[in-house]
Amino acid sequence: MQYKAICLIICSLLAANNARALQVCGELKQGEMLVLKDKGLQKVRFQNNLGAKEYAADDEGNVIAALHRDAPNKVKMQAVYQDKVADYVLKVAKAKWDIQSINGVAQSKVTPSKSATDEIKREQQDVGRAVNVKSNSLDWKNGFMLPLEGRISGNFGNQRIFNGVPKSPHSGTDIAAAEGTPLKAAGDGKVILSGKDYFYTGNMVIIDHGYGLQTIYAHLLQAKVKEGDTVHKGDVVGLVGKTGRATGPHLHWGASLNNVRFRPHSLLDINEKKCRIIKGDM
Repeated sequence: MQYKAICLIICSLLAANNARALQVCGELKQGEMLVLKDKGLQKVRFQNNLGAKEYAADDEGNVIAALHRDAPNKVKMQAVYQDKVADYVLKVAKAKWDIQSINGVAQSKVTPSKSATDEIKREQQDVGRAVNVKSNSLDWKNGFMLPLEGRISGNFGNQRIFNGVPKSPHSGTDIAAAEGTPLKAAGDGKVILSGKDYFYTGNMVIIDHGYGLQTIYAHLLQAKVKEGDTVHKGDVVGLVGKTGRATGPHLHWGASLNNVRFRPHSLLDINEKKCRIIKGDM
């Protein structure tokens, strides 16, 4: 009996040592960014969050991930370690999105003509290439700031109806300001796209911050950086404009993580998010 009791104690201690204390930092809500932490964590896989998505961990076991605007109430996630895989279900709160009707947009921007097809294709290809960049840079760890002070004229996630025609949900946050106002890099990184005068987004800058994270700055009057430039948080990267599909001068500020768009303001507390420990099946 004494031998059996000792075995039970040893087994209990081993089970406790093998338990993973995975921390989830950030709001479990549609359109939000998360930071996942655990010693020895190598990567996480989301199974039903805009399809299957995989996010790599840094050397300290930190993973940055994003919940899609329309993420389901229960998101299946796997945490991958060197020796084990743990399964989790994240309970995601539903967000309330606004519907905006905007009139006065040039009809050619609402219903593009056949002649605009090539321009739209070029934009989609260039942006698609940029938001699929996955570098090993740790610039994202240095934190983020607002790129521009101003009135929020459009929130992430809302759906816009241009001249009565429903369009895709808004993929960023619009900040209104006078044309020509300087705007700044939200964080340290490398410019991976600049300029181009695109059909929808006009002049645009995209900055890579590492591990699949990019910030997007669109409708610029002028870009002040070029592709390949290294920028630091607070550097001027462009001037507010109304190029592309825009009815007035403003900055469209977007954020993408592993090609999942999320609410860019979620970046601002990336190093101060509240954390909780969740339990999974090993």
